[in-house]
Amino acid sequence: MQEISSDVTFAIDAGETVSVRVASSTRLVVEHGTVWLTRSGDTADYWLMPGHALRLRRGERLWVGAEDGRAARVVFRIPLTRAGRRALDALVRLAGRLGLPVGEGWCSV
Repeated sequence: MQEISSDVTFAIDAGETVSVRVASSTRLVVEHGTVWLTRSGDTADYWLMPGHALRLRRGERLWVGAEDGRAARVVFRIPLTRAGRRALDALVRLAGRLGLPVGEGWCSV
């Protein structure tokens, strides 16, 4: 048996904006820094600070950026269901394609 973490953490550099497609319903939690976020199908923009969370819907696209000239860190909290494991794998692959750090301390699988 292999333990699979239900959290995927992304580091976002100051001034950087990344696009992420949500593969499975999950929750985004800001761990560090201020984050600007907009999402498909929603006319609002969100500014989230450490500890703030936002529920995400399967299939939506997010644009997430670090604000205030500082790096930020966000965590996608994914339920450990079969679909959650697939979503976790997809997020890890996406992080690799975006050149984001994946490994100990950033993303554990």
